[in-house]
Amino acid sequence: MAPVTETWDPFGTLRNALWMGGAQWAGKSTVARILALRHGITAYNYDYHDARGHNDRRIASGKPLPSSPDDMWVHPTPSDLAANTLAGFPARFEWVLDDLRALVSGRPILAEGWGLRPELVAPLIDSPRRMVVVVPTPEFREHQIRVLPRATALPAEVSDPARAQRNRLERNRLVAEDAVRAARALGMRVIEVDGTRDAEAVADDVADHFAPFLSPLG
Repeated sequence: MAPVTETWDPFGTLRNALWMGGAQWAGKSTVARILALRHGITAYNYDYHDARGHNDRRIASGKPLPSSPDDMWVHPTPSDLAANTLAGFPARFEWVLDDLRALVSGRPILAEGWGLRPELVAPLIDSPRRMVVVVPTPEFREHQIRVLPRATALPAEVSDPARAQRNRLERNRLVAEDAVRAARALGMRVIEVDGTRDAEAVADDVADHFAPFLSPLG
């Protein structure tokens, strides 16, 4: 890996953080909550902050949005949607770092979410073991699409809901594949969730991966 980038880190939070990225609907948030309760660490949920404070910052920054829901979900190709999503992650990651800088903890903080990309995290960490990428297998992804309300919710107010949903799901698959490619290129572990084991068992794997960092900080 490249040398750790000197990034403003007033309380040493970023230096000691653990990171869990990957794909939607793989159970990352559930695993993070389990590990927080087991090990007394703090779990940072990317999606919660991204949908609230980060979205407010995006609006305040004046970044333009598509002019209509159709321009957002129906007219672009899935590849275009994926490229736009990936292009937006770096700015949103800077907002994550701002959130984390404000936290002080005697134990690591586990940040989880699909916007925590391997290539963005890599310059901040001293070992690829500080990150893990968690993704569903194709079969488990299809299962989640069938059973999770948030996975099946169609984008609102579009002229072609079926196409919008297909575009959204294919975009998510492409973004997930990009995360896996980046993780493997950087020597980071990828955990595939196939649905045969519950969240506690997946949390066991993640805890084992992070074991060197879960003891109290000296």
